[in-house]
This record gives sequence, structure tokens and C-alpha cells, in this order.
Amino acid sequence: MFLPRRPASNRITQFLNESKNLPLSYGPVGIARHSPRGFKLDEARAVIGVGLAAFKTAKDALCHWRHFDFGWVELHPQGAAIETGTVVAVLVQHLGFWSLNGCRIVYLTHDDDDHETSFGFAYGTLANHAELGEEIFEVSFDPASQEVSYTIRAVSKPRAALALAGYPITRMLQERFRRDSIAAMKRAVGG
Repeated sequence: MFLPRRPASNRITQFLNESKNLPLSYGPVGIARHSPRGFKLDEARAVIGVGLAAFKTAKDALCHWRHFDFGWVELHPQGAAIETGTVVAVLVQHLGFWSLNGCRIVYLTHDDDDHETSFGFAYGTLANHAELGEEIFEVSFDPASQEVSYTIRAVSKPRAALALAGYPITRMLQERFRRDSIAAMKRAVGG
């Protein structure tokens, strides 16, 4: 949903309530783990800290959506649970206008066996999102090097007419999101 100005809190709450029963705008779940034809694949990875304490801090930061702490993007509701089925609204300030986009957490990227070396989740776009696709956010710890890394992997393509018409700008904003998200995680971990 594209808007000429920042929506009021009650409008964001209404949007979230309307989003809860919407279907995903793509299929099948899990496409971000592959390179599906017709989708643009983007991946960014950076070392954000060193040591087990930094990894625990990075997991906590991811659980509190600190990877969205950079000003021009907001997550609603703040503090949304990192569990399959959670619906969030991503509010983005563009070049003179705003967009509100619904997403649902579709899977966790870790299981009990690797919970000590990786942690993350993926969310997918809902039918009211300007894009179609899925995005993975994950932190990992390498016991050998002691490095803590943050990875964003996304597959997407435009859905809304305005996103398609402004595709070069959309791509620029996606790149900016990855760069700013990595910087936010570095700040959160203290790296």
C-alpha cells in the first residue's frame, strides 16, 4: 500500500489486523533457500563481531528486530515474536512517500542441533506487499574463527504497478536496506 504521508498508528494497527488472514503472495515457502527462476536473488553477509558473547548478543538483537533500527524503515508491531505465523507490517519512507507492506514469518532457519552456531528466520510477503518474495535474516557463529556473521538472503520481484514502474529505484532501496541492516546489526553487537 502506497501512501502520500506517514500513516497514523490506528491505520497501521488496522493494516496489521487486515493482514493476519491474507495469503502469501508467492509460493512455495522456502524459495529464498534457492534461486527460483523469475526472481531476483540478493545476498549480503558481513562479520559483525567476534566470540560467543557477541553471537548471543546478535541472536538477541535479531529477536528484537534491531536489524530494522535505521530510521527510514519501521517494523510494526515493535517486538513482534520471532515464531512461525507472526505477521508484521514494514513501513518504509521512500522518496517523498510511504509504503506499508505485510509479511509473515514462514520458518525458522535453525533447529535444535545448530541453535548454538546459527539462528534466524525467514518472512514472506503477503498479498498486500508491493513485492513478491521471501527474505532470510540469520546470524551465525564459526567456532574455529570465532567470527559472528549476519546474512540477509532474499528473492523478490515487483508485484505492485508502482514497484514495477520504479524498479530501478526499488532495487536501489533493497540494496540500501541490506547495507543499513548490516550496519544496524554491527551497532547492536558493538562491532
